[in-house]
Amino acid sequence: MKLADLLSADTVADARFAALDVTGVSADSRTVKPGDLFVAVAGSNDDGLNFVSQALASGAAAIMAERPPAAPFPEAVAFVKVADARRALALTAAKFFSRQPEVIAAVTGTSGKTSVAAFTRQIWTALGHAAASIGTVGLVSPKREVYGSLTTPDPVALHRSLDQLAREGVTHLAIEASSHGLDQRRLDGVRVAAGGFTNLSRDHLDYHPTLEAYLAAKLRLFTDLIEPGGAAVIAADHEHADAVTAAATRRRLRLITVGERGEGIRLIESRIEGFAQVLELRHAGRDYRVRLPLPGAFQIENALVAAGLVIATGGEPAETFAALTHLKGAKGRLEFLG
Repeated sequence: MKLADLLSADTVADARFAALDVTGVSADSRTVKPGDLFVAVAGSNDDGLNFVSQALASGAAAIMAERPPAAPFPEAVAFVKVADARRALALTAAKFFSRQPEVIAAVTGTSGKTSVAAFTRQIWTALGHAAASIGTVGLVSPKREVYGSLTTPDPVALHRSLDQLAREGVTHLAIEASSHGLDQRRLDGVRVAAGGFTNLSRDHLDYHPTLEAYLAAKLRLFTDLIEPGGAAVIAADHEHADAVTAAATRRRLRLITVGERGEGIRLIESRIEGFAQVLELRHAGRDYRVRLPLPGAFQIENALVAAGLVIATGGEPAETFAALTHLKGAKGRLEFLG
C-alpha cells in the first residue's frame, strides 16, 4: 500500500514519499520488517522514539511520530508527523487492514463486558448470522477460538483480526471496549454501529487518576467512536446511566435503555426457577416472557444489554428475545459445573 493512502488529512509528510510502498504497520520495534511503517508511541515506561534506531536497523521504510527523532534521520526514510501518535496508529492500521465485519457492536462498563459480548454473539448466531466476539477470553468465531491477554487488543492486532474475520465471512462482531483501550485509542478506526454500557464502579483507579477520568474514558465510546446514526444501549438501573444517556443524546444516537427503569426494554418482573430465571419484558408496546437459563440478577442485565445491541443492529425483537432462552454463560464467568 502507498504511504499517501495510509495518511489522514492532519498528518505532515514530505510529498516525495507519497508513492512509497508500505508493507506493514507496527508500534513494536522488535516486530518491524523491511518496508514497514513504524509508529513511535509514548508508553507509560518508555517512548517509542527511543526505538527508532532499532526499527530503522530492521528495515523500516517510514517513521510516524509526534516529533522528529533526536538522532540523525536517513534521507531515504519518510518521516510522518502527527498530533496524536496513538490515534494515528489506530487509524493507520484501520486503513492498512481495511476490511471489517459489516456490523460491529462494542460494550463498555466495569463489569459485564465479557458476558454481553458473548451473549450478543450467541444471539446473532441464533438469528442466522456468522458472528464473532473479541474480548477478555480472546477471539471466538465460527472457525476458531484464540485466547487473548488483553480485553481490547492493540490497534494493529485488532485491525488485523477484523480484516481476517471479514475475509472468513464473519458479518457480525461484538467487542469489549475497556477503559484502557478507549483511553489509549485502540478502538479508533473501528466502525462501531452500536455501543453498550453496563455499569461503572470504583475500579482501575491505578490507571485513571479519578472516577471522573474513568467515566470520561468509557464515554469515548459514545462521544467519539459510534458512527453517526448509530445506537447506544444503556443499562438504566445504575448511578452513571444518566451521564451516558446525556452523552449519547448529544450525539443524536438512537437510544435503547434497558432494565427496570428501561424505556427500550423494560424488565417488568423476574422470578427464580431452579437455576434459571423467568423474565417478563416489555419492548415497543409488546410483552414477552423469557426463560433465561442463567442465575443472578446481573445476568439479566447483561442479557438485556445484549438483546438491545442485537435489536439496535437490525435483529427482529421476537426472535431476539426467543434466543435468550438458549444463552450459555461466558467462559470463566460463573460457569455451571453440574
